[in-house]
Amino acid sequence: MQEKALHDDSVSVEYINALIKGIEYTKEMNMSKQRVYDQLSSDYGEQFSQDAAAWAVAHMSDIDWNANALAKAKFYRNDMHMSNNRVYQQLTSDYGERFTKEEADYAMAHINSAD
Repeated sequence: MQEKALHDDSVSVEYINALIKGIEYTKEMNMSKQRVYDQLSSDYGEQFSQDAAAWAVAHMSDIDWNANALAKAKFYRNDMHMSNNRVYQQLTSDYGERFTKEEADYAMAHINSAD
């Protein structure tokens, strides 16, 4: 779905650009789906329309959100020296990474795995 969406001539350039930018955020910063949406649609972020941001996130079918949550969890624990409880809070907080409970649970279950 993601590749097809990127090459769909019937979709506006704004929507395609939002999708491309969203993919960049997930790959470079391991963002959650909600944080990508927020960044794309924010007046302080990319300033795409809410519709374009929602469309982009809905078409990010190749993103492994669990893997992003795990990468963020390992960063917070290993680089920021947070406790596992604090890492979980950071992953799920509305003021933090905004991963779903299921994604954060996955991350914490696999936080000790080798990279």
